[in-house]
Amino acid sequence: MIRGLFTASSGMTSQQFLIDTIANNLANVNTNGFKKTRVDFQDLLYQTIRPAGTSVDQTTRVPSGIQVGHGSRVADTQKIFTQGNFRLTENPLDLVIEGEGFFKLQLQDGTSVYTRDGSFTMDENGDIVNSDGYRLDPAINIPQDAVEVAVGRDGTVSVRIAGDVDATDVGQILTSDFINNPGLKAVGQNLFLETTASGPPIEGPPGEDGRGQIASGFLESSNVSVVEEMVNLIIGQRAYDSNARVVETSDEMLQTATNLKR
Repeated sequence: MIRGLFTASSGMTSQQFLIDTIANNLANVNTNGFKKTRVDFQDLLYQTIRPAGTSVDQTTRVPSGIQVGHGSRVADTQKIFTQGNFRLTENPLDLVIEGEGFFKLQLQDGTSVYTRDGSFTMDENGDIVNSDGYRLDPAINIPQDAVEVAVGRDGTVSVRIAGDVDATDVGQILTSDFINNPGLKAVGQNLFLETTASGPPIEGPPGEDGRGQIASGFLESSNVSVVEEMVNLIIGQRAYDSNARVVETSDEMLQTATNLKR
């Protein structure tokens, strides 16, 4: 009975973690480029009371043993990098990657970070930056006298200067991909960091080596499905309730055992 208390409490802790993760997914349902998180569980150690194959006599062995488990725990959380829906904005600096890849940004301290959020703008110097002011890497500068900006499918950025008829190329946006995208470390602000698990970035022009092409005038929405998350929320809640019921039942059984002496 005591074992049941701790086993059920581990189940409640696991389901609480699942609910926390679902809450974060739902909170970011309208976050550009957000990738939902999935929780994976695994069972805990087993106590072997009688091993399988134990001899009953000289000629007989039991076909299966006796084991009792000790609950569950969170094994890992995994980002799911499926493509989100595209939303038309008609802003030439709103970009999406149609397929695999990330935009590479540079923090103020020189650290390279990666994002699927393509909502870019220009700072006071004309550099293309994200909403937090982090510049694209390699940096691309838009001249102050530019009257039109266009981004090609291969990431080429061209501008038309006032008084000119033809457009001029001012740079190319490169994208990065990783062998193991779920190995990236999420650090908030729609940003990811390279880790040993993700492998080094594979950088190059969009549309090459499996990287997706760029579409201008669109933003990628979150890949969170509200219906799916609500179903998982119900499942998690019911599992939590069931484990809580086990705790209550174990407590009642202990109380009954304690009252036997009366």
